[in-house]
Amino acid sequence: MSLLRGAFTVGGWTLVSRILGFARDMVIARAIGTGWVADAWAVAFRFPNLFRRLLGEGALNSAFVPMYAKRLEGDGKGAADRLAEEIQSVMLPILFAVSAAAMIAMPWIMVVYAPGFSSDPAKFALTVDMTKIAFPYLMFMSMVALYSGVLNTHGRFAAATAAQSLLNIGLLVAALAAQFALRPEPGDPVWGMALAYGCVVAGAMQFLYLMAMLARGGIRLRLHAPRLSADARRMFVLMVPGIIAGGVSQVSIFVSTIVASLEDGAASTLYYADRIYQFPLGIVGTAMGIVLLPTLARHLRGGREDLALYWQNRGIELAMLLTLPAAVALVVISSPISITLFEGGAFGRDSALAVGHVLVAFGVGLPAFILNKVLTPAFFAREDTATPMKFAVFTLLIDIALAVGLFFAFGVIGIAIGTAAAAWINCGLLTSALRARGLFRADARTLSRIVRIGLASLTMGAALLGLLILVDPWLDMGASRKVAALGLLCFGGLGVYVAAAFALGATSLGELKEQFARGRAKAAPDGAA
Repeated sequence: MSLLRGAFTVGGWTLVSRILGFARDMVIARAIGTGWVADAWAVAFRFPNLFRRLLGEGALNSAFVPMYAKRLEGDGKGAADRLAEEIQSVMLPILFAVSAAAMIAMPWIMVVYAPGFSSDPAKFALTVDMTKIAFPYLMFMSMVALYSGVLNTHGRFAAATAAQSLLNIGLLVAALAAQFALRPEPGDPVWGMALAYGCVVAGAMQFLYLMAMLARGGIRLRLHAPRLSADARRMFVLMVPGIIAGGVSQVSIFVSTIVASLEDGAASTLYYADRIYQFPLGIVGTAMGIVLLPTLARHLRGGREDLALYWQNRGIELAMLLTLPAAVALVVISSPISITLFEGGAFGRDSALAVGHVLVAFGVGLPAFILNKVLTPAFFAREDTATPMKFAVFTLLIDIALAVGLFFAFGVIGIAIGTAAAAWINCGLLTSALRARGLFRADARTLSRIVRIGLASLTMGAALLGLLILVDPWLDMGASRKVAALGLLCFGGLGVYVAAAFALGATSLGELKEQFARGRAKAAPDGAA
């Protein structure tokens, strides 16, 4: 499967998941707003997700996937599947023990994770109860990450990515069930408990679905008594720095949550803004990272350095083609986005504007967030997890310092500014390290295209400013007018960007068709590498 086809497959399914996620968050926002129950839910949901990304997705993307891809390329499917079985058999008891210990120690953990909640006994107690209920989600989702890594390496991106939708479906169903069965008032703690149970059920659904997808693909991972083979030990050694490097953004969220807990409503404001910017980040950044890692690993395993460099450049080019216009849009129309998606019920105009202001800062950092996901696979594919870890630790310290300092100066928007600045610093460090080692250089095509993409994005931004003047009165009207306003902004801006991109030569239909074609070239085109 080509890089573009794979990225569009992952991105398409991620888009479906994000749309369902927005539907979920719109329902939740109207049910609990940005009050104390919303703060409790934001912490309860983020805490197991933090560990899922660090222990599951981050570690497996950095350590397991390259090893599995190289084993598959060099020794065949049987040897690769035996490695996956070994990892599965060791991970399950570890995850069970971690989950059990965390649930027992949750009251003390929450004192550290959300220190500002301790002054409100009701909020603190609800947060502890909800996090206890939701935490087994970690165990299910870590195994989902393992199974997804296997499927992605075999090029079955759709099967792995489609599972994401089940989480949003599960939480949406839980919220609707609570509404119709219990009919709680807006802001009632019952909403939070229903969502916590829905989180666990959704995790189990994803686990069972991917087990079925593996079986359908002729991959049956048997469960053995835990045994650390030489390969398994190497993978777990690689996981240690990979956990930090792959999860730097999640550690940043952890720090942000601690700081935000000091201001009432700040944690939920940050959560809703994060949900919006995660939309393009998930569709583009995560998709490119998922597809690039096995692609680079298999090329490098076969000694095809030229193809690895070629696809690294094409990955950056494609990522910027989709990211720069999204970043400009988040900056220009942040408030209309948050007003349309969340305003209503317990979620007032002031809350929507606060989310919009935070979103501007995230929009400025969006290209860096995505470039980090595109550049990091170049290290992981070479089984170098230590270098990204060092950069992650350095930028994390910067993020913490900026988040704390700017929070007390500017409030919750200061946290977002610090996170965006740290992302750009990390991007610069990753690029410099790859260039210094001779592992990456942007070819002439990529540099030219980025400039053209930037100009097309700025053209779109100017058009959005004009459209915003036209539709601004609609944002004070009913829900249908708000949706119409946002639709006009989004589709109008998209139309201008596409026209400008083709006119400026940022891309072409011929190139897109060629890149989308199934299979791959035997060698990089002249001048690409």
